[in-house]
Amino acid sequence: MASSDKPEVSDRDVKKQDDNDAKKDEDGKGGFLDKVKDFIHDIGEKIEGAIGFGKPTADVSAVHIPSISLEKADIVVDILIKNPNPVPIPLCDINYLIDSDGRKLISGLIPDAGTIHAHGEETINIPLTLIYDDIKNTYDDIHPGSIIPYRIKVELLVDVPVFGRLTLPLEKTGEIPIPYKPDVDLEKIRFQTFSFEETVAVLHLKLENKNDFDLGLNALDYEVWLNDVSIGGAQLSKSAKIEKTGISYIDVPITFKPKDFGSALWDMIRGRGTGYTLKGNIDVDTPFGAMKLPISKEGGTTRLKKNKEDGGDDDDDDDDEV
Repeated sequence: MASSDKPEVSDRDVKKQDDNDAKKDEDGKGGFLDKVKDFIHDIGEKIEGAIGFGKPTADVSAVHIPSISLEKADIVVDILIKNPNPVPIPLCDINYLIDSDGRKLISGLIPDAGTIHAHGEETINIPLTLIYDDIKNTYDDIHPGSIIPYRIKVELLVDVPVFGRLTLPLEKTGEIPIPYKPDVDLEKIRFQTFSFEETVAVLHLKLENKNDFDLGLNALDYEVWLNDVSIGGAQLSKSAKIEKTGISYIDVPITFKPKDFGSALWDMIRGRGTGYTLKGNIDVDTPFGAMKLPISKEGGTTRLKKNKEDGGDDDDDDDDEV
């Protein structure tokens, strides 16, 4: 055969053949990897279905305020967590945040929060404390006596077989008060029986509620000073409702012996009026729980009155001597 009759193989044909072989190899590798991935996925789904692995669930079941005062509010958030898996799962961390209208009040982290039992459910209690001075010092427009909205955001970090580490976000909203102590005035002291040996009197108290919520008065304890001389005090169970931003009047009995205090007190109670100091506490119910609030008044002036049957004038506007 003549040399001119031999088939010529051009560089272009060789390159094309090499490209086809490379593509074939690449397709083969791709197909193999895809098959491996599909196999692993199928095996994982079968294991998950056979063993029963699943994602845990969580919910805020309740928010409690076990204690509230003028200084702080203790809050407990109950988180119900359900674990559908046949093995315990660790609760790695708990992130929490309380804000009001987008402004942070408190935040924090609870590490290594425990373990949730297999095929079980548990309630995790998250204790939080709001310090009112911190809030009032940070936000000038949050005033004592007001009610502010809050939002509790919680993130639970759990480690689950098959799924790995998961974040369970939770949220709860509500309202909480910034309490303000009531103002108290001793408007007058009316004597029921009056003698040097023993005097029985009734203190007419005026309580002003400066909070944006009602106060249900249950009890009060008090001590009274007249012209810097303590005439004693008592504890009294008293039921009354003090309307929000309202005023209530309460009669409180007291018994004392003027002879125990010398002539100074005797001369004082013969006058038309006297200076007084009153201190104590009131136990109240509120929409947010029970509270013990202080009441105090120093440097006040009150009137001393006698009943008509004791020879006095019962007119509230009369300041006759006793």
